Amino acid sequence: MNLSYDRILITLGAWLLAAMWFLPLAYAVWTAFHPAAYETRFELFAPLTLENFAKAWAQAPFARYFLNTTMLVVMILGAQIVLASFAAYAFAIYQFRGKGILFGLVLVQLMIMPDILLVENYTTMRQLGLVDTIFAIGLPYMGSAFAIFLLRQTFMTIPQELNEAAKIEGAGTLTVLWRVYVPLAKPTYLAFGLVSVSAHWNNFLWPLIITNSVETRPLTVGLSVFAATDSGVEWSVINAATLLTSAPLLLGFLLFQRQFVQSFMRAGIK
Repeated sequence: MNLSYDRILITLGAWLLAAMWFLPLAYAVWTAFHPAAYETRFELFAPLTLENFAKAWAQAPFARYFLNTTMLVVMILGAQIVLASFAAYAFAIYQFRGKGILFGLVLVQLMIMPDILLVENYTTMRQLGLVDTIFAIGLPYMGSAFAIFLLRQTFMTIPQELNEAAKIEGAGTLTVLWRVYVPLAKPTYLAFGLVSVSAHWNNFLWPLIITNSVETRPLTVGLSVFAATDSGVEWSVINAATLLTSAPLLLGFLLFQRQFVQSFMRAGIK
């Protein structure tokens, strides 16, 4: 009997949490597709409109924000994959003095919140003359301990016989990495890629600090400027802009949700 009560409570709690997550999204969708007069009242047969999206697109340079964000996430992901592949291969294959200590230092990064380093990162970017550049937004994130850890664990599961056979055939280190290890680690690369893109697409605090102009602002910062209280923009237009900025991630998840879950399961992300 107690088990049934516990299950009922867990189910109710899950539905409550789902409702708390869904209601703000539902309100955003409702106001974005209806005139401003229906921001605070619900009518089943209220007229639909796309005017809010047109207003939002015309009132702020969202095309530039989309371009900046796309360049940012592609640059970060590319650098993370390259650097993490080399580091993970070295930690998985080679034996050298201090290997355990160095890998432990890499894992320490997982326990350090990026917000702690905001002041130091800004000081470094100012000394390098990179303030208000897209490169400055991505530079602190290009070395990912999470990616190194995932790829190292995956590379260690690949039989050493494949490595030795490739070297007997005359393949060099880069060829072995590219032709043997990278193809066999595709699920891990996909899983990490999904995490990296979603995280840096939504990153806000560091881009807000390091950027000052439209030419470098990503979507998150541009949206916050657009939705400022002194801008006089209607909530229906603000929510339309919010859906515009989040649409690529939502669409990507809906289209690739099966691959998303399978990649995480194969990569061993818990």
